[in-house]
Amino acid sequence: QVQLVESGGGSVQAGGSLRLSCAASGRTFSSYTMGWFRQAPGKEREFVAAITWGRGRTAYADSVKGRFTISRDNAQNTAYLQMNSLKSDDTAVYYCARARGDFILKVSSAYNYWGQGTQVTVSS
Repeated sequence: QVQLVESGGGSVQAGGSLRLSCAASGRTFSSYTMGWFRQAPGKEREFVAAITWGRGRTAYADSVKGRFTISRDNAQNTAYLQMNSLKSDDTAVYYCARARGDFILKVSSAYNYWGQGTQVTVSS
């Protein structure tokens, strides 16, 4: 069974930074794309960023381009989301997820394993 555990969330002032981590259990990290999604109160879960395993290709939501950076350490079975220049609109629960394959897709149905989420709160 795949387990994903996020960490690094918290409260920060607008303009600040946070780095989220997602630790994956077992030999389940290789060969799969890792993604980050977020869900704000009263809103649907939305795609934030993804990174493939093979070539390390990345994709971002337009709302975070230039501010967020996704990366992964395959030796440590960990994915990261560096978030800079945070805005109040970034407030949400952030989830990491493992895709069904090594491809970039921005829909949640393409991901079949999810972490429990970590809260990010940005105050203005």
